[in-house]
Amino acid sequence: MTTSKRVQDRSKKKRVHELEAATEKWKITSKIFFLMELLEEEPEMVIPVRSLSHYRKQINLPKPHRISDFLRKTPKLFELYKDRNGVLWCGLTQKAEVLMEEHKRVIEENEDKAAEYVSRLLMMSVDKRVQLDKIAHFRRDFGLPMDFRTHWVHKYPQLFRVVKPSLDDVEFLELVSWNSEWAITENEKKNKKIVEGVTETEHTPGLLSLPFPLKFPANFKRVHSYYGEKIKMFQERTYLSPYADAKGLKPGSLEFDKRAVAVMHELLSFTVEKRLVTDHLTHFRWELVMPQKLMRLLLKHCGIFYVSERGKRFSVFLTEAYDGSELIEKSPLFLWREKLLSLVGYRGRKKKFEADSDSDEEGGDGLRLLQSDSDVEDLDVELEQQDTLEYKDPLLEDDSEMDVRGIS
Repeated sequence: MTTSKRVQDRSKKKRVHELEAATEKWKITSKIFFLMELLEEEPEMVIPVRSLSHYRKQINLPKPHRISDFLRKTPKLFELYKDRNGVLWCGLTQKAEVLMEEHKRVIEENEDKAAEYVSRLLMMSVDKRVQLDKIAHFRRDFGLPMDFRTHWVHKYPQLFRVVKPSLDDVEFLELVSWNSEWAITENEKKNKKIVEGVTETEHTPGLLSLPFPLKFPANFKRVHSYYGEKIKMFQERTYLSPYADAKGLKPGSLEFDKRAVAVMHELLSFTVEKRLVTDHLTHFRWELVMPQKLMRLLLKHCGIFYVSERGKRFSVFLTEAYDGSELIEKSPLFLWREKLLSLVGYRGRKKKFEADSDSDEEGGDGLRLLQSDSDVEDLDVELEQQDTLEYKDPLLEDDSEMDVRGIS
């Protein structure tokens, strides 16, 4: 537990370097994969580099960085060429095309599991339905295909269906049938807490009294001496299963708090990387009955979750799922992402850049890559040091329970 209310207020000493490194590593991969999916959607799987400038925000590549330089640093996946009019085009290499075909196969082979996770998300929701747009935020995290909205959601009519409950054309995905076997949390499965004599098909979610696996950073040595009793009380506290009806819970209560932790734990367990962008989670406050100030909850329970502040968007990890920077249990889709990462060539080492006033075919000022050699096969990025003020240890400032506000 910690009393920090903002990620930026957290002491540098309380950051977990291994998970910060994992964030940076997969952030690079997600940018590359976004461009690969974009190219795959093109009729001839090629696109003018100039057109890619419309996606600077998605790949977080602000000017004066040139997209052509970004692409040239991954020659195993992207190839550039000019047509007779001098227009610079980008396409996928043969190796990249083979990799994308493999990705489709992995998605198809594991789509039943993805359908289970989507169903369980609906089962945890208040009205057993969630806006389709919101679920789309989790597409890559849950291992869903690109045609998730147009085709895939209609493949499992026995599980869920698309509905429009009002006249505003907002589409919802609604649960069709309740599966008692899926109403058992991942934490229950690990603790093997199924009532004796009751089969999984007869299981009814209700009150739970299960501890969560805790994994504190190595330098949190004094956490138990100051917060040991509160951690013990939290771990022993009963709480409502994420799959039980939570409408009667009082926002801000201790039971409300622990159930919200259980919901977060369950959601992160569904994901490929056991990690989510916190922005995506805020969309589900009402549907999943979670506190308005979700970040405070995540920071408070730092033995269960770790919030990384890399980049413009924060990420939250399920700490028990990692050993250092490595995911312990790797799904087929995660193994595919590791293969993609190996072709990106990420090594975590910084290359030097300087501004280039000359514009290229994609328009705008560029950025010229300075290298000690002519090979640009590796896309290397250093984890830059954040200029964050050194705060007093938040664990020693205040030992009161954090105020977790209710949903609005």
